Amino acid sequence: MPSQIEHRPDENRYLYLVDGDVVGLTDYGVVGDSIHLTHTEITPSLRGNGLGDDMVRLILDEIRDATSHRVVPDCPFVADWLGRHPKYRELESRQA
Repeated sequence: MPSQIEHRPDENRYLYLVDGDVVGLTDYGVVGDSIHLTHTEITPSLRGNGLGDDMVRLILDEIRDATSHRVVPDCPFVADWLGRHPKYRELESRQA
């Protein structure tokens, strides 16, 4: 099941697509050199299948590769995810 992230900067949103269908999203705001991840959501009928974990990983990879932003996990799901994945924690202390 191929998955990908579609960044929509004009909407301050990342869409999560699986097999071309939107199944999740993450909203964010940029303040200075920080990107605040404020809300994540997976289609209710698809929750509990690890899609949220995959979505957050892909978004954080995109942020790491495409920006110098420091990640601020305002969303509880993202904060919990970062707590379980220490190799991504450096994104919270990045200096632009």
